[in-house]
Amino acid sequence: MIDLEGARATFEGSTDGTVGLEEEFAILDAGTLDLVSRFEELRDAAVAGDPALAASISGELIASEIEIRSGRGETLATAVAAQRDYRRRLFALAADHGVALGATGTHPWADYRKQRIIDTDHYQRLNDELRYVVWRNNTFSLHVHVGVQGADRAVRTCDRLRPILPLLLAISANSPYLDGQDSGLHSARTVSFTRLFPRCGVPDPFGDWSTFAEYVDFLQRTASIVEYTQVWWSVRPHVAFGTVEVRICDAQTSAAEGEALAALVTACVLQAARDEDEGKPGHDVPGRLIEENLWRAIRGGLSGELLDLATGDPYPAPEAVERLAEWTAPARAEHGIELGALVPNGAQRQRRLIEAGVAMEEVFAGAARETRETYAAQVAV
Repeated sequence: MIDLEGARATFEGSTDGTVGLEEEFAILDAGTLDLVSRFEELRDAAVAGDPALAASISGELIASEIEIRSGRGETLATAVAAQRDYRRRLFALAADHGVALGATGTHPWADYRKQRIIDTDHYQRLNDELRYVVWRNNTFSLHVHVGVQGADRAVRTCDRLRPILPLLLAISANSPYLDGQDSGLHSARTVSFTRLFPRCGVPDPFGDWSTFAEYVDFLQRTASIVEYTQVWWSVRPHVAFGTVEVRICDAQTSAAEGEALAALVTACVLQAARDEDEGKPGHDVPGRLIEENLWRAIRGGLSGELLDLATGDPYPAPEAVERLAEWTAPARAEHGIELGALVPNGAQRQRRLIEAGVAMEEVFAGAARETRETYAAQVAV
């Protein structure tokens, strides 16, 4: 059972601005760049040779995927420093075992029917319950946890982030390929995961903790879920950590992009909490309007247009970066958060190569090389 009263207490004792980063990587054959099911091998090697690294890695559905987690950082900078160290050690471990790690939202040509689901109670339960929906989900993403003190405040912060989510997706888009072909999209990952899973995508606004808890209790009483991790919203209050977790972003090809995106997401969460404290309007944007921008982010990423939901006017999608930077300036100043470059993004770089006639295998090889050269080489700050 989910301890909702305990979760409320966790949020009441939480601290604004703590950060945790979770990055998912594809495990690849170093030569062919095909997905290979070697998670358990890497995990066991870490357990034997690097217990600290072993504590920071996790399995994520399929045996050809591995997640690295920073743990709780008291600030964004401390979370990034920890993540850099764990990345370096994970990439060294992978190299020692003759595998590569990829960081795009989808693998371009992997056959989902050939991927093995890891043997944990959670994922085997999903295998039994969701069948095709979970088999189809061979995707890779970046999740950011940000501490927000107060249960009601955390729920309302999530509410305020709802119209921001499509902008973050457009900025992070990094998955033009799926099933061995150009999908024509910038974030095919979102179609494969967010559009298929239950209790996924942009949630309704809840307004307060009691309404949120009533819904989670409903899911439990109706046997719709047995654990909170079966709620896959693109933003959610994380009941175990006392954080607001943003889950909408594609995995990022380079380390610099991953860190810049994490900084932007962190700033958005903290600014939403600040706006809540100041009583600014912005809670209840209708889901049907948010959906229009979500589709535009999926289809065009930063190469299309997004809608100003207050006026209905379209604007060039790259302007989303400027709009979020301007909006989050107070929170960034308060918490010492600096933003890095986010334009052009991974999907745009891949699409330029696609349009120039470069083969899919060569496009992905370039992305995998960039991932290896940037993530593996980092040292803690």
